[in-house]
Amino acid sequence: MKRMYGLIAIIAIFLAVAFFKEDQNQKSQSKIPEVGVLTLMHHPSLDEIYDGFLDGLKQKGYRNGQNIKIDYQNANNDQSNLRTMATRLIDNHSKVLVGITTPAGQALANATSDIPIVLGAVTDPKASGLVKNLKHPNSNVTGVSDAAPIKQQLHLIKEFMPDLKTLGVIYTSSDMSAVSGFHEIEHECKKQHIHLKAFSIANSNDLNQVSEQMFSQVDAVIVPTDNTIAGAIQTLVKNANAAGKPIFPAAANMVKQGGLATYSVNQYELGKLTADMTVDILHGRKVSSLAIKRVQKGQPVVNLKQARKLNIHVPENFMQQCEKQGVIYR
Repeated sequence: MKRMYGLIAIIAIFLAVAFFKEDQNQKSQSKIPEVGVLTLMHHPSLDEIYDGFLDGLKQKGYRNGQNIKIDYQNANNDQSNLRTMATRLIDNHSKVLVGITTPAGQALANATSDIPIVLGAVTDPKASGLVKNLKHPNSNVTGVSDAAPIKQQLHLIKEFMPDLKTLGVIYTSSDMSAVSGFHEIEHECKKQHIHLKAFSIANSNDLNQVSEQMFSQVDAVIVPTDNTIAGAIQTLVKNANAAGKPIFPAAANMVKQGGLATYSVNQYELGKLTADMTVDILHGRKVSSLAIKRVQKGQPVVNLKQARKLNIHVPENFMQQCEKQGVIYR
């Protein structure tokens, strides 16, 4: 009988220790901050931002699954998915939310006014209604702008094409970032006395027909930061090649896929900046004290294969910049 009581006592102690360890483990897990990340879709440029974000967290001592939990949600370019996923991230008690692209940032901001939101590469946070003041955000939103260095890009186009008569611009009318980029291009073209002809699409299904029409009327094309066109860049490149006209896109990955050249904001570095701001908030910084960050100068990028295909000479000064501090696609 004593042996039975002893065995019961041992089992009871074992169970108590096991429950204690499990309870401690659950408490330890609950202390790990959760960061919710929402992105519009998979695309090389957007994926680079996320890669930079993860690496930026590592550099600050945060590793996913160890001392931080990342809940990554991809809407696959579906607006209804954005709304559903934003609600899920909030219901899961994320300590900080990260929105990659303007629509993702807007979905998060529409879903909560309490949880801090860091915008990962939103072209114009003010015009998009996400912040009232870029230097002093007056809400739960701050972040990083991926606005392209339009002035630099237009100077570059004139270097490549000194006899340029008409520059075309194509953008998605339903994308606030693209519309904002178009207006900046329009404003800067007036200052630089460049004749600009604008073309817009409602969605990617319009791109083939509209771009065919555009290339018959312009000498070259500039593309603002535009996720819809970036996702269908091969259609634009196909029609550009058929017309023998160059494309000067906003992002390096669009140059890689058939654009000619650009000064591009480094997407990976934008992701790291986003991580820095996220960590600042995790460490107790108030969103209102974190101004929107913007990279002022772009990285030179050129596609030599495309230049040869179009029989266009790459300016020596620009080529030297690419060799020293830029990206060359051969």
